[in-house]
Amino acid sequence: MSRPIDFSTLLRTNSFFSGFDAATIARLAGLCRTRHLTAGETLFTKGDEGDALYGIRRGQIRIETGTKSGEVLTLNLLGPGDLFGEIALFDGHERTADAVATEASELFILRRSDFLALLEKDPRIAIRVIEFLCERLRWVSDRVEEATLLPLSVRLARRIELLGQDYGREVVISQEQLAHYVGAARESVNRQLQIWRRAGILNLHRGRIILLDMQRLARETQFT
Repeated sequence: MSRPIDFSTLLRTNSFFSGFDAATIARLAGLCRTRHLTAGETLFTKGDEGDALYGIRRGQIRIETGTKSGEVLTLNLLGPGDLFGEIALFDGHERTADAVATEASELFILRRSDFLALLEKDPRIAIRVIEFLCERLRWVSDRVEEATLLPLSVRLARRIELLGQDYGREVVISQEQLAHYVGAARESVNRQLQIWRRAGILNLHRGRIILLDMQRLARETQFT
């Protein structure tokens, strides 16, 4: 059995922390705590106090929001090495979405109070925070553009391609979750997936998508 990844390794491979030197990484890793979640367990809900940044050591977390009528929109699916909750970490305000474990997961936690204390001592971290938030703003802008201007087939191909980059050729996700992820009806998503299945781009199993031809899928992400 492989040795579990340590916090320092996880931080170094993350886009936010990768620019820090080894000493800073070690200081940050020393502040981290761990938490285990079972499949389906809610980590936090929209409106909860934002007091920590989370990173995924193992498992998968779904970031979602919904309406009182029961409609759910998946904002993101995150896996090992991903960070989330950074908005609340920086401003201390309420959570803007729910976070739910889609499978048994292990997280590291960096408390806001610990992070701010270190931030005050090292302005280099403050500069990296600004850069990271700008990256996230660009990401949000791209998602808004996709939802507004791009057809479903392109949005769907882009989401599946990103999931494939994170999880490999076997992507564990239901069609309902995928539909929430791209903001479309499940029936519409299923029709497009069936087209790609018949074309030999992917295969479908219950709760899984097997990616057969990544190059052809990449061509489906283009829009002119």
